[in-house]
Amino acid sequence: MSSVCTIIAARNASSTISAAITSALNDPHVAEVVVVDDASTDATADTARESNDGSGRLKVVRFETNKGPAAARNYAIECSSAPLISVLDADDFFIEGRFSQLLSVPDWDIIADNIVFVSEESIRDFDSRTIPRFGGAPWTLDITTFAQRNISKRHRQRGELGFLKPLIRREFLTRNNLRYNEKLRLGEDYELYAWALAFGARFQVISNCGYGAVVRSDSLSGRHSADDLKNLADAAEMLLKSGLLSHQAAKAVEAHAKHVRSKYYHRQFLDVNAREGLAAAAAVFVRDPATMLPITSAIVMDKYEAFTRFWRNEPVLSGDEGRLRFLFDKPPRQLSEDATRLTTA
Repeated sequence: MSSVCTIIAARNASSTISAAITSALNDPHVAEVVVVDDASTDATADTARESNDGSGRLKVVRFETNKGPAAARNYAIECSSAPLISVLDADDFFIEGRFSQLLSVPDWDIIADNIVFVSEESIRDFDSRTIPRFGGAPWTLDITTFAQRNISKRHRQRGELGFLKPLIRREFLTRNNLRYNEKLRLGEDYELYAWALAFGARFQVISNCGYGAVVRSDSLSGRHSADDLKNLADAAEMLLKSGLLSHQAAKAVEAHAKHVRSKYYHRQFLDVNAREGLAAAAAVFVRDPATMLPITSAIVMDKYEAFTRFWRNEPVLSGDEGRLRFLFDKPPRQLSEDATRLTTA
């Protein structure tokens, strides 16, 4: 019955790691939980070890130097042996019955479920029984839909499918020589899933929730650097050059790469401006004119949004104000239609 290994990459997560581990150990399908402490400066490793339920399923490893979440997850995969691998972030949790739900679906290499986002302020009062059930048959995720649904848009709640935390067959990863890209500290999940889809992975998704993500204002994903964005855009270019993509899929992946590179140019401009002043930042335009449009567009939008908030006396909202939010709420057919419309426009 126990066939799942849960891998957790953790850094400075002493306040949340116990809840994450407990949610995994409570599931009877979990045979192993491997925690890799990525050189934390707090008591993450000790707290993780204290979460042991005595079943012998928990293994805690500590890196002495920070290597990033991709390296930590790869090491956890090598330290485990269960045929199915599940990813759990150190401040998130599994919802009771998750793996029974996922394992009831046939014919997949990768399978994921919907995610409920819970604000950090409301996590103590959160009751998973209040989550509505979403019906409908499982749907197959293709690379065109996946790439398009990872392009974030202003004035739209974030719902990138790269947030998915799936269950993956070890055999598929091994057969295709797939692991997390250790050069990435941003978007490493997106890149792995994109390559898997390019290699023909049967990626099934169910609409019901089985994963809880805690929304924190100081999350690592919200503190990405210009280099992080550049590395992610460069990784997308490697996929485009692989020859594995259809014309439509390549257009979607290229659109995502262009989106990430535009964010890189904007971030680079802001960083240079902060360090060296506006004159040095403006020199970025001169050195590379291709950066002018994305940088200018991003700055104009930032100023416009700030002015709009001031004019309307609107507060800057930082949370979900107690409301449950989900990764996706459209029917799967509509997700695919949206992606097709965007790539054929």
